[in-house]
Amino acid sequence: MTESVDFGYQKVDATEKTARVGRVFASVAPSYDLMNDLMSAGLHRLWKNYAVRVCGARPGCRALDVACGTGDMCARLARAVGGSGRVIGTDINAAMLERGRDRLMDEGWFDRVQCVRADAEALPFAAHSFDVVTIAFGLRNVTYKEQALRSMRRVLRPGGCLTILEFSRPVSEGLRGLYDAYSFRVLPALGELVAGDRDSYRYLVESIRRHPDQRALAAMMEVAGFARVAWNNLSGGIVAVHRGWHL
Repeated sequence: MTESVDFGYQKVDATEKTARVGRVFASVAPSYDLMNDLMSAGLHRLWKNYAVRVCGARPGCRALDVACGTGDMCARLARAVGGSGRVIGTDINAAMLERGRDRLMDEGWFDRVQCVRADAEALPFAAHSFDVVTIAFGLRNVTYKEQALRSMRRVLRPGGCLTILEFSRPVSEGLRGLYDAYSFRVLPALGELVAGDRDSYRYLVESIRRHPDQRALAAMMEVAGFARVAWNNLSGGIVAVHRGWHL
């Protein structure tokens, strides 16, 4: 019998989830950047800036951004590693990766950023290839998160840091109520208005609620072999930045 996994609030066969998530992101790719700005009132830019600031990227580093989407984190990492560094962005979704590659080329990062189509659960790089690994708003869409965490640890050099930027659990009850109302009433309607796709944005909201909270994700990272795992809440815990080291 095939294992069932979460697809938002639905249960689907594990073999189906990747294809379903792929269809979601193929649908939202053309309006993805605009919707990010609208949904977060631009805050996603500040969250990503913070994640890159604390991830340990320095001039000359080799950095990997997993589930790179349209290239936001890759561009930020490219600035951090400088001309002597190197950034690789991976994504399993061809539509998102194509938009990311085009955007990075248009912005002039072609000399230090390479885009590779790859599955987060089986990264096609040698062990200890990168000083820094990041994943922003992508882990919750992975079918087997534990496997992806192990894969990311494998490609990190000893002493390297994994930084995960992801939606999480607001710390106060009052904020959780407001956040739920906004998420379930406003975001799908906004998705329909701007992207013509209510269902995909409802899935994205549901996937946030199914994602492990701060403490549970930290425990998963420790099981995957990361040390000194810690997190910082942003915007009252709507978003959290987790870091763990390969020691």
